[in-house]
Amino acid sequence: MEAQQKKGTEDLERAMSGIVGRGPITGKLSQVLAFAAVRGTVSYQEIKEIIKDDPEDVLLLADQWRFLLPTSTAKSASWEDRLLLLKDGEVYEIPHIVRYFVQDGLHEGRWDLEKAVGKLFNELGDPDWEKIPALVRGIAGEAVNHTITGNQIRMICLQLGLGNRVDGLIAELKGAGIISPRLSSIPEVIREGSPIYELNPSVALVHREELRLPPWK
Repeated sequence: MEAQQKKGTEDLERAMSGIVGRGPITGKLSQVLAFAAVRGTVSYQEIKEIIKDDPEDVLLLADQWRFLLPTSTAKSASWEDRLLLLKDGEVYEIPHIVRYFVQDGLHEGRWDLEKAVGKLFNELGDPDWEKIPALVRGIAGEAVNHTITGNQIRMICLQLGLGNRVDGLIAELKGAGIISPRLSSIPEVIREGSPIYELNPSVALVHREELRLPPWK
């Protein structure tokens, strides 16, 4: 069992190297995410125990890519309001979409958007779950600097025959950890006449191609 877990973590590390690059921190982060994917959350103290080191670099990288989200907030649950506090007592949660990516990485050594999104929305009971991977790919393709407007999402939904479900799908995408409202962008919202959302950077990256790397020598 221990050998199997070790191989799974190595496979995840290999898949993640296509996103964050290879190096000691990638191995440490993969161990933390493997733990969080089972529990849903991980504490500052638990990270210290897992990596046998100071968690600061791991948490900064995880926050940058939205692999982990602090549960401490300033005002709302939107990502921009999350407070990354590096101290004992703090807890960090793994977004649902990242959890599915991690599970796939542990078992197959890849981050597969099609599989992760489809499986997540199928298990959520979405009646159009088979169309959601195309929706997410469309959002990732239209996003600029990891941001997209509600009007752009609406147009993609219309193209996929999901025009009657836009508001509900946006709510599901937020709950899945795929997008988060940019509440501080009021001038942009007024200019666009539409809400603005941040796209999870890991989704923005993998929309172009499935990440599978050859075994390390």
